[in-house]
Amino acid sequence: MKYCLVLLLTISLKCFGQDYKTQIAEYQQKYKGDFLTEPNSPLKKDDLQFLRFYDADSTYRVVANMEILSNESTFVMPVFNGTGRQYIRYALLKFVLKGKPMQLTLYRNIALLKLPEYKDYLFLPFTDDTNGTTTYAGGRYIDLSVKDINGNSIVIDFNRAYNPYCAFSGGYSCPKPPDENHMQIAVEAGEKLFAGEKKH
Repeated sequence: MKYCLVLLLTISLKCFGQDYKTQIAEYQQKYKGDFLTEPNSPLKKDDLQFLRFYDADSTYRVVANMEILSNESTFVMPVFNGTGRQYIRYALLKFVLKGKPMQLTLYRNIALLKLPEYKDYLFLPFTDDTNGTTTYAGGRYIDLSVKDINGNSIVIDFNRAYNPYCAFSGGYSCPKPPDENHMQIAVEAGEKLFAGEKKH
């Protein structure tokens, strides 16, 4: 009986691993496809071959405890090319990654809040110890939604971390991840450095 339980657990874990890799592969294909439909996209079809990603790793998918913030004032988040955009700190996310306790701040874009299609959008920019080596020096982003919140928790999947447009071309106003969102760990998941030539 014990052997059967162990066997079933092993099979289920293998199935989850395969299913998860398929999910991330599908996400990456959609991500690539979006470059071809976005009006202001920095990449064309021939550029997509130069997009690079870490292998899917489910250990970088974590459940974070969420503390909604109240009475927060709006602030200007600096951008790489421009004066900045107005955001508000929405929640603190606390979780454990690779055995280390972490905390990130989740933000809402004030301008997007006024648009019905983006009213639930949550923005998670971050930097980590891979920036400037295997990932873009300016940090990466993860998109979340109010609909992703489950009670007082939310899933953060770093395999879905992506580069801002500034990683591919100049002339874009990409928010700089605030200092409070620097992770003192190498997040070896999600999108890597663009392998093509940066456009100017």
